[in-house]
Amino acid sequence: MKSEDQTRFLLGISLSDRPKWQQFLICSFGFFFGYLVNGICEEYVYNRLQFSYGWYFTFVQGFVYLILIRLQGFTMKQMVNPWNTYVKLSGVLMGSHGLTKGSLAYLNYPAQIMFKSTKVLPVMIMGAFVPGLRRKYPFNEYISALLLVVGLILFTLADAQTSPNFSIIGVIMISGALIMDAFLGNFQEAIFTMNPETTQMEMLFCSTIVGIPFLLVPMVLTGELFKAWSSCSQHPYIYCVLVFEAMATFIGQVSVLSLIAIFGAATTAMITTARKAVTLLLSYIIFTKPLTECHGSGLLLISMGIILRMLPDTKPSPRVQGSNANAKKPKPLLQK
Repeated sequence: MKSEDQTRFLLGISLSDRPKWQQFLICSFGFFFGYLVNGICEEYVYNRLQFSYGWYFTFVQGFVYLILIRLQGFTMKQMVNPWNTYVKLSGVLMGSHGLTKGSLAYLNYPAQIMFKSTKVLPVMIMGAFVPGLRRKYPFNEYISALLLVVGLILFTLADAQTSPNFSIIGVIMISGALIMDAFLGNFQEAIFTMNPETTQMEMLFCSTIVGIPFLLVPMVLTGELFKAWSSCSQHPYIYCVLVFEAMATFIGQVSVLSLIAIFGAATTAMITTARKAVTLLLSYIIFTKPLTECHGSGLLLISMGIILRMLPDTKPSPRVQGSNANAKKPKPLLQK
């Protein structure tokens, strides 16, 4: 876990003057609440309303974010990082969101979140190479990540036998989103580390406002913009679901940024894995999907991996700290 004590707020709740365990519980609750609602809404929109337009879904979500951030009182005058940092971040963020949501047209939702559950492994590997972090992890944490991967394989094999939506196109899309997510979490942590004055609202605002134009290109090239607009025009109530989902996801997104800033990318990845397991079970319960023994074995291994990751470390994970000058003066990250 990160040990830096910076002034942090979560939707008006002060985190800095609370013990670590309270910070963890508050951030985790906000994250679980936001993304559990998000998961249910996504399943409903894609499978019940047959609205399989992932890029447009993210496009609408971005505008809802901007409105909510403005209501939180954030203005561009409060920015402490250069725009080019967020251009790089937004390209990865929007690509990850679009591929994740688009993969739902080819994978059913449980298969999709099981793929995303393995994010902790590439996050750990990539954390060793991101400037400002250079993290190294103990052996038991890699074993934990391996259990997650094996659990994923068991689940996808079982899902391929029971679901007609399982396809290689979906696997490619979600794998691309997985790689982007691994870079994204470490890059966000590096921004918080190199410039501790960075707030969660700044990161979310800048990455969203820069990322929205990135979405126009694939939407126009694929024709999704016009198809989604036509579909929503015929069924306006879809917008109600999308806006409600975006509001819940906003809470989850601010919470996860707080977790990254306080506890680091790898710890946050394990928390997101736990959330995905809960969402998976809710998906099967609410939408009455068949579970097989292979599904159960995969879920068991994933649970073992989560428990192993939560065991206390015998020694703290080393990380190369930036200089005090770097902490006081923001620098663009990952410049060529």
